[in-house]
Amino acid sequence: MTELAQRSLVPEILDGLAADDQRALRSRRDLARINALMFQAPIMASLMRKFLPRPPGRILEIGAGDGTFMLKVARRLARDWREVELTMLDRVGLVTPKLAADFAGLGWPLETITADVFDWAEEADGRRFDAITVNLFLHHFGDDELLRLFSLLRRMAPLILATEPLRAGLALAGARLLWVIGANDVTRHDATQSVRAGFRGSELSDLWSTAGGIPLEERRAGPFSHVFVGAAEVRAGATP
Repeated sequence: MTELAQRSLVPEILDGLAADDQRALRSRRDLARINALMFQAPIMASLMRKFLPRPPGRILEIGAGDGTFMLKVARRLARDWREVELTMLDRVGLVTPKLAADFAGLGWPLETITADVFDWAEEADGRRFDAITVNLFLHHFGDDELLRLFSLLRRMAPLILATEPLRAGLALAGARLLWVIGANDVTRHDATQSVRAGFRGSELSDLWSTAGGIPLEERRAGPFSHVFVGAAEVRAGATP
């Protein structure tokens, strides 16, 4: 599709709604179902097992939303990974006490931060993590913003792992069919825009390299998802 040849960024409706707006609440429920349909949690868990061979001590998730996605990931890993300190960052505070208790029950202490990711990363001197995870978040930014973000994140962790929308015809067709599962107008609009702003090929690797990092993996994952893993620098025994 020629319309998908280049990334196209259009503001998403959900980003402009108040956290307690009924359309926003409904859309976030829709997003949980979409994450499941895209197999985002098992994809992320698989990436983490592959690139973090031993249980990490500290993980940062940016664009964490209400935390339900990472809880699904943690449930897949918690049997082998205990006492993982998880920091979840989002510009809107949506994490509930119940969700924090669910993480505690898995043996994952949780810290939540409500802040703009750029502002926080600029000021978080000395904060270090074993990995940074991102789900359906990077596509909100243009290339210049991503380059700036990558430059900031490289200082904070040796690895970044991302699951993003795939910019492809089948993914766009799927987004246009979300009315079938009862998705509301906000979700239907934002889903098609997410695909148009998504990634393909080596787009994230190219930006990560420009920011000084080492791309480790970038590929399509299933019909709807695109994954990227980057290292802050060459690791011992690794081939760039």
